[in-house]
Amino acid sequence: MAMRSKLEANQPERRAAMTASAARERIMRAVDDLFYREGVQAVGVDAVIARAGVNKMSLYRNFGSKDQLITAFLEDRNRQYWEWWDAVMQRHDSGPRQKLYGLFEDLQARVTRKGYRGCPFVNLAAELSNAKHPARAVIMRNKQELKRRLCELAKAAGAKDPEALSESLILLMEGAYASSQTCGSDGPANSLARTAKALIDSQCRKEKKRELRQWSSNRAGSCSETKSSSG
Repeated sequence: MAMRSKLEANQPERRAAMTASAARERIMRAVDDLFYREGVQAVGVDAVIARAGVNKMSLYRNFGSKDQLITAFLEDRNRQYWEWWDAVMQRHDSGPRQKLYGLFEDLQARVTRKGYRGCPFVNLAAELSNAKHPARAVIMRNKQELKRRLCELAKAAGAKDPEALSESLILLMEGAYASSQTCGSDGPANSLARTAKALIDSQCRKEKKRELRQWSSNRAGSCSETKSSSG
């Protein structure tokens, strides 16, 4: 009987923890769309609460402030982005140069998709004027990791200067993100994969004919599968 009373006493605590977890998930789903589609400055806490269907206390219990909520949004977008990246690398697994080609083919399909709203890290960097905002660290970490991974692939592909190639490819990516918003889905971003390939080929040693044939055979279906999450 004493054991049963103890278990019953703990039930409200467990229910409260589950409710807080469920509220956090609903809030994160709400900002994943609202912050990305409308921007963090245009979306107030009340709009988030209304979309999530939670009360204000639940939001502040989970995040403390809007700045913390913005940072949590970007942390989740960062996670989504690397999940997308890993899926791209798995689809194009016939060598480092093919991984680079495939990355930009899939990225082109992503940035020219109807309704694409750009890279969330670039968007928020433009919105957050305060260099000390905690979300800024998430943006910097994402871009640093991007450079590291691209540099690693460029080195494995035999680039003459892997760091220079990785920086050039990042510049190309950032330009595609901007072009997708200024010129739309029919704009210059449709040249992304072709331009990236020319850049990669100019830096990397010539491939054997067999490797080129492998790339050509894989290219046709490589752009069909893309995720709708981040950057």
